[in-house]
Amino acid sequence: MQSKMAHAAERKAFSVVIDQLIKTANADDREQKIDKLIDMAGKLLKDTVPGAAKGMRSALYPGSKWEKWLFDIIDESDPNVFKTMLMNGAYEAAFRGYRTTFEKADELQCNVPWIVLFDPTSACNKHCVGCWAADYGNRLNLSFEDMDKLVTEAKALGTHLFMLTGGEPLVRKRDVVRLAEKHDDCLFNVFTNASLVDQAFCDDVKRVGNIIFSVSLESYEAGVNDGRRGEGSFDEVMRAFDLMHANGLLYGTSTAYTRANTELVSSDEFFQLLVDKGCRWAWYFHYMPVGEGANADLMPTVEQREYMFHRIRQVRAFEGGYPIFAMDFQNDGEFTKGCIAGGRLYCHVNARGDVEPCVFIHYSNANIHDMSWVDCLHQPMFQAYRERWPWNKNELQPCPMLENPGILPAMVKEADAKSTEYVSPEGPEKIMERTVPYAKEWAPVAKKLWEDEHPTGEKYDGASADVVATRSKLIRDEDKERDAVLD
Repeated sequence: MQSKMAHAAERKAFSVVIDQLIKTANADDREQKIDKLIDMAGKLLKDTVPGAAKGMRSALYPGSKWEKWLFDIIDESDPNVFKTMLMNGAYEAAFRGYRTTFEKADELQCNVPWIVLFDPTSACNKHCVGCWAADYGNRLNLSFEDMDKLVTEAKALGTHLFMLTGGEPLVRKRDVVRLAEKHDDCLFNVFTNASLVDQAFCDDVKRVGNIIFSVSLESYEAGVNDGRRGEGSFDEVMRAFDLMHANGLLYGTSTAYTRANTELVSSDEFFQLLVDKGCRWAWYFHYMPVGEGANADLMPTVEQREYMFHRIRQVRAFEGGYPIFAMDFQNDGEFTKGCIAGGRLYCHVNARGDVEPCVFIHYSNANIHDMSWVDCLHQPMFQAYRERWPWNKNELQPCPMLENPGILPAMVKEADAKSTEYVSPEGPEKIMERTVPYAKEWAPVAKKLWEDEHPTGEKYDGASADVVATRSKLIRDEDKERDAVLD
């Protein structure tokens, strides 16, 4: 583990580079300073993300769309928000925290997540069609003390990136700000409908600096979006975008694509709207047939999913597309070595305190009210994930529920895990009945797409334990060398 003195020195060096970057606005040597930042990032990430510098240079060449994207963020963001996002998101989470979680995973012999999602509340101020939250009301809440304890214990293992889901997290916006203020070395990404964003809240976010937003949006047309989310919802999002942009906040979108809206939410009109409104990223989530009102007929067709595979890569390509970083949680599995759940890279804590493998997979043996965070990570369900991952060699089939549906029932049975569904608990076998036909249909398409890019059929590094142990050793060795210099 890195010493406190070396950590402080390393953080200070990173801070100096960011300060120089912020001061580059309209400067003649701006591109030279970007080059220095890439050099530094390449050195920091050489063992955890090999080839990082080469990739950044391929994207950030003079005049490129990604260089403009970066310069726009620098120029249009509140300086405290921009710097804190980089310090906490890039340095503490993506670099230092990522390394620490791998070391701790090897030391503790359990998965240690780089990201933790948690639900401050089950309450929501909307009544969206197909969502249980508004009907279930405000019965379930994590207290501020619960959230503080969770962040404190997770941070001790290296986790510095937290995503807040729900319900509507901003129903608890005072506690969200208070939490961010107390844990000023973490980054909090709030998934929100944005209806509760106002100037007073923007002022708080600028002050603390470590809150960013992923806003729910399902169309570039008010009528289509409001048909599910309620009248006036589209205008609320547009107003929030304008207000957040005027205050220099950082935000993007979160969109579930279904059989009914896939082409709409990936259209040129949709992306142009996001760019015009100052969105910096766009999360895409494949509809999962779980929970109250689960409906396999809403799942995108295999043809739509293949289209999204190509479309998202086209949008974020080095050339062409749009200056917005688009990510597809399901189709980008190859960049995370397949499934990231079960604590391998992330996990989810619901508003009742149940620690679940994934926001879409509601089975658990652990609750933060009964156990320490370390004990929660050692729960049988997470250990089953650790022992069985990867499910296969094709990372375009990453999910044990959607593309490998036989895996989930086996793990639940092996772990004797219980359903944590709020409204309609069900066994994994019932979910499997909904996903097996899709899995069979997607398999040959995934095989073709994967082998087109990876003719040998393999890309991953081997068994999960070997990956953790090998990477942990590389990190420990490099940190010893860095400590010797910085101490």
